[in-house]
Amino acid sequence: MAKNGKRDREKEKVKNKDKGSRHRLDASPDPPDAESARHYQKELDRLQIEIAHLQAWVKKTGARIVIIFEGRDAAGKGGVIKRLTERVSPRVFRVVALSAPTDREKTQIYMQRYIQHLPAAGEVVIFDRSWYNRPGVERVMGFCTDEQAKRFLELAPRFEAAMVESGIVLLKYFLDVSEEEQERRFRQRIGDPLRQWKLSPMDVESYRRWWDYTRAYDEMIRMTDAEYAPWWIVPSDDKKQARINCISHILSSIPYEPVKFDEPEFGKRQKRPDDYIETTRTRRLVPNVY
Repeated sequence: MAKNGKRDREKEKVKNKDKGSRHRLDASPDPPDAESARHYQKELDRLQIEIAHLQAWVKKTGARIVIIFEGRDAAGKGGVIKRLTERVSPRVFRVVALSAPTDREKTQIYMQRYIQHLPAAGEVVIFDRSWYNRPGVERVMGFCTDEQAKRFLELAPRFEAAMVESGIVLLKYFLDVSEEEQERRFRQRIGDPLRQWKLSPMDVESYRRWWDYTRAYDEMIRMTDAEYAPWWIVPSDDKKQARINCISHILSSIPYEPVKFDEPEFGKRQKRPDDYIETTRTRRLVPNVY
């Protein structure tokens, strides 16, 4: 009985060992999602190096660049902008995301509050929504009249032509998302404290008025698409794909060249002065929690 029990245990051990070996052989090295995530990060890293080269070129040449991001709510504009700017200086790449106009601004010429944000030499200005609020959300939500929106659509191409003629590089992107994907992202925000702030009353209205916005955006793009300032549509149901495609297009649309980096000479650090006396006053230190 003891010998039989021992043999059974040995057989079970070998069986489990073989089972484990087969499991290791059958298992793929990495799940497909992990491989996709690595590929995305590798491509994003490469593009962000190119964005750094673009920044150096903009500073050296005094170029002026305006990039406009418009699109459906929850289409991923913020995600593209974040990846575009997270590795560069905010003094060169400025993001402009204006709130609702003040009572004073409502009495100004419509373009007036946007003009003050246009770039000087050596700057890239990114508009997270722009003057195209007028034919979009303002028109659909009744914040301006149809006559005001139509007048804007007539004047905007002339305004943008003047910008381009002055030497500004103007790029316009419209991020589009399907009804199903927009709803999924809205519902995802409801249960996520880190995203709840993104779900505004305007988002809820844009969900309900999908086709009103569709008509408004169709007319906006049709009337303001020009050879000197075309609209580029970015399908964004796949956020990562949209980011890579959009950033790649931005880089390909600007004739920048890598600028040689002049490595600085640090020299020698100064010696501690003989007359320096450390303070004896107690200083407030942030507690160690990590």
